[in-house]
Formats: sequence, C-alpha cells, structure tokens
Amino acid sequence: MFESKLLIGGHAVASRTGATYERCEPITGQVATRAAAATPQDAVEAANAAAAAFPAWSGLPPQQRSAVLNRAAVILEGRAAEFNAAMAEEIGAAEEWSAFNCELATAILRDAATMTGRTGETSIPARRSGVTALALRQAAGVVLGIAPWNAPVVLGVRAVAVPLACGNTTVLKASEFCPRTHSLIAEVLCEAGLPAGAINLISNAPEDAHDVVEALVAHSAVRRVNFTGSTRIGRAVAELCARHLKPCVLELSGKAPLLVLADADLDEAVKAAAYGAFFNQGQVCISTERIIVEQDAADSFLQKLAAKAGSLKAGDPRTGAYALGPMISREAVVRVRGLVDDAVAKGAVLVAGGSSDQIMMQPTVLDRVTPAMRIYYEESFGPVAAVIRVESAEEAISVANDTEYGLAAAIFSRDPERAMAVARRIESGICHINAPTIYDEPQMPFGGMKASGYGRFGGDAGVHEFTELRWISVHDAAYDYPI
Repeated sequence: MFESKLLIGGHAVASRTGATYERCEPITGQVATRAAAATPQDAVEAANAAAAAFPAWSGLPPQQRSAVLNRAAVILEGRAAEFNAAMAEEIGAAEEWSAFNCELATAILRDAATMTGRTGETSIPARRSGVTALALRQAAGVVLGIAPWNAPVVLGVRAVAVPLACGNTTVLKASEFCPRTHSLIAEVLCEAGLPAGAINLISNAPEDAHDVVEALVAHSAVRRVNFTGSTRIGRAVAELCARHLKPCVLELSGKAPLLVLADADLDEAVKAAAYGAFFNQGQVCISTERIIVEQDAADSFLQKLAAKAGSLKAGDPRTGAYALGPMISREAVVRVRGLVDDAVAKGAVLVAGGSSDQIMMQPTVLDRVTPAMRIYYEESFGPVAAVIRVESAEEAISVANDTEYGLAAAIFSRDPERAMAVARRIESGICHINAPTIYDEPQMPFGGMKASGYGRFGGDAGVHEFTELRWISVHDAAYDYPI
C-alpha cells in the first residue's frame, strides 16, 4: 500500500484534517493507495500557492520553461516502471496500456516544450495614423486541470503541460480512482525543476469532490479550467464555471463510429475495429463504440472480427499473459452486461464474447444492432463492438450522426476522395481515414462537438485556450475628441 499526500506550494502534506481515503485494487480488493482527502480549505491553499508562484514562472524566458518540460519528459521515461506499477494496482491496467500512456505523455511534454514561445506580441495595422496596435497573448493565471482515471498519465499530463508551457501555474485535481498515478506526474515535474507552487496536487474522497471542485473554480486566481470525463459530470463543471465566468475546456463522453464502406480493406478495418473497441477494455473516450458496415461487406467483416475478438482474452495482467485486463469495477461490468443483454433480448446477434466473471469481461461483438436497443445510443465504455448494417454510404453518415455525442470517428475506404467527402459530413471533432478511432498526437487540436464537449487541447489550439489575448495600442499623436 502506498501513502499519497497532497502537494501544496512544493510540500507534500496531509489534509488539514488528517483525513484519508482508500483506493483498492480492482481485482483483489486490497488497498492499493491510502490518499490524503483534501478539504475545500486545502483546495484554496493549493490555488493560493499557484497564484503566488505565477509571477516568477510566467516571467521566465520561454527557453527556461521549455527546458523544464523537456527534462520532465526524460524523467517520466525513466520512471515508466513506477507508473506501470501504479496503474496496475489502482486501475488494473495491462502493461500495454500503461506503456501507451507513458509514451504518449512523454510526447505531450516534449511537444509542450516547443510551445513556450507561442506567447508574445503581434502587430495589427491600425486605421488611425500614429497608432501602433499590438495583439498580446499572455499567460492567463492559474489553470485547474481535472483529470480522469482511464488514461491517467496521458490525460493527467495533458491537463497541465500546455498551460505550464504558456506560463500559467496549475492545480491538478487527481482522480479518486488513481491518486498515486496522478501524484507521480506532479513528482516528475517537480523533479524536472518546476518551481514550488507551479504545480499543486489535490486528491479528495469521492463524497467531497463537489465541494473541492467548487472551491477551486470559485477561487479568484483560477482563470481557466479543463475537465476530461463523462458528459454528466462535465455538465456540472460547465455550469459551475459559467456561474463564476471561468472559461473551460471540456473533453467528454463519446460514441465513436467506425464506418466500413464496401470498398474497404477489410483486414485493416478489422484490426482497427478490434483495437478501437477492446484496448483498455473499451474504457477510452475515443473507443470504437459503433461499427457501421455497408451491407455488401458485412458478412465477411463480421466473420473476421469475430475471429479477432476470440483471439483476445481478458485476465489478470499481473500474470503477464493477458493483453486485456479487468474493467474498473464490478458495477461497470454489470452495467455493460445490461446493455448487451438488452440488445440480445431485442434481436441483436451475439457473434463473439459476451461472458463476464466478477470484474473481467471478454471482448464482445454484437451484430444487427438497431435504434431500439440501449447500446445504440448509450456510451458503453466497455469491451463491446456494436455492429450496425447499412445499405449505403449515405445511410452510414446518417447513422454515424444519430447520436448526441461527437468526439471521434473513423472511416475505412480504398477511395480517399470518397472517404474525405464522407468525413466532412461526420459530426465529430476528430475523424480519421483508414485509421482507428484511438489515434492521438499531442500537437493536434483534440476535442469534440455536441455533448462531447467544447474547446481543444493540443498545439496552437491549446495555446489559445490557456492564454489571454489582449489588445494594446500606443498613440503617438493627439486624439481629436468629438466632445
């Protein structure tokens, strides 16, 4: 068992009340981490520490901020085994998923290091003579990052990397499911030379989450908020931010479609579908939730996908024999099984998998899914590929857009022009052609539409989200006032 503390102003401290909570291993139920349970007052102290650190960090030359982030990338790589162990214990992550997290998080840090010079001045032509006008992009202040458990290293690093690159200071609110994993991110950045207070870590007991988040959002020094998680919680965060007039970036739930057109390379489409639907047990915001297949290719595609799903087994990743591990909780298994059972009862065909044991659920393929079934609309967040047959590409587009969500999508076709025409009509923030829905690069504008949120992480879009854009003008001539 690991003891995880808060990080406030560069010091690892207990909650002011001494309260803790326990995060247990999903498989064994044994305590993995005993974490400090912050109070709203602790949260305020963390924001105060971030505010105090802001002038010095934002005032550093871009090269110095870049050097810290590059060092953090090297340190994270060197401590990958610690992250792997923490993820395995707290969320039951398989080694492949942990490695994916560490590799992409390292890339995010390195890309953020290249963004430190994106703030500064840009000249704007003025209509009035004798006026020099500047657009000034500068750090906003304190950024609150609220990170989830499912991709904890990637999404925890993403919550703070570009904000720090832009000169902001940060408070990272750890997920209740993985406080140790998220505390390691803060440790890495501090070890890299981030000054005390530039990153602060708050963990809380689940029942205290609302009060802790409200205290942070309400704090006058917190100028930006980013949240990755469910649409249900995201709505509450958005409402809270709106009440305090705080801009926020929300990356929320998804129901990603993968469109398999009749001319697709079916072998490649099957690989992408299995990877997208089953990696990390489908517990990824951009997991493939719906596979929309043109009728002419459906039978052949289903045969290949069933065989692929049957070759993948979920089990205890600590044995080293399984690429897929447990789901996050028994309740999650029950919920996903309920979606599968509802679909089968309403006419879906169970092509592969469907079995579960306590916290394990085997990769599952459902054919002939229809709108009458809950799984057609509801995010499963589990290892289930729901196949929907359509008669044409036009119908495939209609089905793909028949959802409240709009995060990621993918299309498989041998005709790039046709695929691009289809992609332009898909209502999603992200769409890949001849690639899986689970595909990310740190410099890309990552985010969704509709109930999948708004705002973008990554690249210049991320800089835009986490900086203030100001207009400053210098007047060299007397002004001719109208009164």
